Parts: sequence; C-alpha cells; structure tokens
Amino acid sequence: MLLSHGWGDGLIPALSTIDFYQLLTENLKDEKLKDSVLSAEQDKGGFEMLRKLFVSAFILGLFAALPAEARTDRIKVRGASLEGNLEGNSPERDVLVVLPPNYDSNPDKRYPVIYFLHGFFATLTAYDELVKFQDAVDEAAKAGNEVIVVVPDANTKWKGAMYGASVTTGDFPLFIAQDLVKHIDSNYRTLARPESRGLSGHSMGGFGTLKIAMLYPGTFSSIFAMAPCCLSPNNYTVEQVQSALAMNSEQIASGGFGQLAAGASMAAWAPDPNNPPHYIMNGVKDGAIDPLFNARMRANSPLVMFPQYLPSMRALKAIQLEVGDKDSLIRDDTWMHEELNKFGIRHEWKVFDGDHGNRVAPRFRSELLPFFGRHLAR
Repeated sequence: MLLSHGWGDGLIPALSTIDFYQLLTENLKDEKLKDSVLSAEQDKGGFEMLRKLFVSAFILGLFAALPAEARTDRIKVRGASLEGNLEGNSPERDVLVVLPPNYDSNPDKRYPVIYFLHGFFATLTAYDELVKFQDAVDEAAKAGNEVIVVVPDANTKWKGAMYGASVTTGDFPLFIAQDLVKHIDSNYRTLARPESRGLSGHSMGGFGTLKIAMLYPGTFSSIFAMAPCCLSPNNYTVEQVQSALAMNSEQIASGGFGQLAAGASMAAWAPDPNNPPHYIMNGVKDGAIDPLFNARMRANSPLVMFPQYLPSMRALKAIQLEVGDKDSLIRDDTWMHEELNKFGIRHEWKVFDGDHGNRVAPRFRSELLPFFGRHLAR
C-alpha cells in the first residue's frame, strides 16, 4: 500500500507502509518508542496518526533548515535635544533598526552599528524603498559582514533638519550623537564603543556626517560621506531670504526642493527665537544682507569649520568621501578632499560614474557596508 500524501502533498515522496515504518524506526533511538511505532503498523488509525506526525516533523524541519533573514524594527526614539523646538518638530523620531539574520538566534552575540542619515526633501520610508536596507544587511551578513544599521528620521517643517544646533529646529547633531546612540546601545545588543560605531549619510546626511564627526569626537570611529551637500559657504541674496520668510505654512507644506532648501538652512543655522512665525533671523538689513546673518550661515559650512576641528578629524580611524562625476556637488566635494589632503587627514576619495542620486542603493552595498566591515571593531 502506498502512503497517501494528504495535507503533506508534494513535500515528501510517496512511501509504502513498510518503507514508511522502516524510515521511522531507523531514525528512532529510543527502543520503547520504536516498539510503539512497530505496534502501530498493525493499526490503520495508528498508522495515519504517525504519518501526520511524520509529515509535520518534516515540514518543521524544512523551516528550521531555512537560513535566517535580517529583520527591521521601526521604533520611536525621544530626543531631549529636540524638545521645545520652536518649529514644533516632534521630539519623537521614527527610526529604522535593521538587525542581521542571526540576531535573534544568537542571543550572546553583540554587533557593530552603522548609523545612516538620509538626504533633504526625503522621508525615512522613501530612503528605505530606495536602498532596501534590510536586503542590504542580509546580503552583507551572508558575505560575513554582520552589522546593525540604524536610520533616523530627520524630516522637519522645512523638509530637512540641516543639522544645526538650533532652538528653531531642535539640536539634531546632539540627537544623533547622544540621544539616539544611547537609546540603541541600551535596547539592542551592540558593541557599545566608538571603535564599533560608524556614521554615514547621503547628501544632507553626508553633510551631517562630517559636521557631527567634528562636533562630537569619540562617538564614532569611522565615517562615510556619500555626495555630501552644503560644504562650501553659500552667498544668499536678499530675494532668497525675503522669499523664504514670506512663505506661509501651506506654502511650506506643498513647496518644492528649491523653494524649501534656503528656509531649511536658515532655520537650522540662523535661528531667532524672537521672530515668529518661522523663528528665523531677518537676514536683510538696510536693503542688503545682514553681515551677522551671513556669518552665522557660513559658520556651519564644513569647509569653514574644518581647520578648527582638526583633532576631531585626526582621531577618526577611517574616512571615505565620494561623489558622482555628473553630480553638481563635485566641485565642493573635491574641494573638501583637497582640504583633507592639505591638512594631512588620511581618507579614501572616490569619484564614480553617476549623478547625485542614481547610485545610492548599489554603492550602499558595494562601498559603504564593506568600508565599515573593514574598519569597525568586532
């Protein structure tokens, strides 16, 4: 008699009753259990029960044999550094925490952490859809590079934090370096030390990476700035400043990239707690740009900041800076590379075939994750 597949159809080959019992008894070590199986051979009901148990065990065995996959926790992290900001940006920030495949099955193991900061005028979800962080962490783990990747939301009223220590937006550099790191180290099995902690980002996030590394030495040991924006001091016009200050909430909510970039930068770098509704410094004085406004805006340029923070940059174990050859930021990013060379800061510099956004996902896999795989302590 052949074994009917029933609800286990297609998972195991058809077996005769004799073959089925032979397979079971050959793999049973307990003699009493083996005798029970053999006695069940004489009973049709007993046979059917054992057949179903066998198929169940077979299915469970298949699932147990499947390789584990990375998983993503979407959490909220409250930042004391963001509380009371004048724009009303929530201090409760969405954060993606992408865990390597064996995180749950290996409870004694701790992992290095890579923090990734997204770009301006984009959401956390948009970058996740672009990069597919979970798939990337999964692929890296299969290549032997097991890491946790943390991606915080830096969206604001003006569609981007621009990483200023601002009463208007909230202090996003401090949020990343202190509030977020503390929360992740307290709630996940990280290697909670600078040697095992890296910071990275794209565009606005690349700018934030360089700035936070300068401001908070000893928090991250390695940094990767992917096409960082806003490196050189910008010369704002009267029209730009007045246009941003004149926008109402509805216009800001529906505004485009070019309309909002100036306002986001001004809110982060030139705040004014006495100038509602946007709490941005009135940068126009006597029909011209106020020199103090210009000084505050330029003080946030990494190219301006850099010589004052040489000890912070020298303390980093590894730095990579890169940009696409068709990216409009190539001039400023090359300038940053040249300044790093001028002051003897060792770093990797790469110019790749691409524009500002079309290589983010593949280079996250081929460059960013392997870079940290080489440099973070385990």
